[in-house]
Order: sequence, then C-alpha cells, then structure tokens
Amino acid sequence: MCKCGKKRTELKQHTNVVSRTIAPPIQQTTQNKQGILFQYTGKTALTVTGSVTRKTYRFNFPGDMQTVEMSDAGGMNSISVLRRM
Repeated sequence: MCKCGKKRTELKQHTNVVSRTIAPPIQQTTQNKQGILFQYTGKTALTVTGSVTRKTYRFNFPGDMQTVEMSDAGGMNSISVLRRM
C-alpha cells in the first residue's frame, strides 16, 4: 500500500502553518508625546519654572523624575543637577 498521498497531505499541512512573532511596540523612555524625562540628581528638592511654558516642575527628592514639555527641555539641560533620561 502506497503512503505517498499521506506524506503529501502531511507536508502540505506542515508548510501551511506560519509562525509569526509580533514585536512589542518600541518604548521611548526619554521622549514621548508629553515631553522629555528628566531626573533630579541633587541632594534635597528642586522647583524649576519652564522658560517657555512658565510651567512649574517640582522634583521632590534625589532621583525624582518629571516629564518636561519639549519646549522647556532646552532650559532644563543647563541645570547641572538635572539629567536628561
């Protein structure tokens, strides 16, 4: 008895199975739609007023992170105790 038909069927079923891996979306840690993330590296706390938006950004403790609007980020770069993430 010939098993050729069975082999063809198995092969056909095997080749029709497609494995797809969906990559997770890329996360932007430093910049997103809301702004740019900054971390405070000082020793106490810091309050900064954005140079463009005049928005107040409060860093409450060492290591605290705040999202700064993109238009204010340029001024934040000049503050030595703030690190852009």
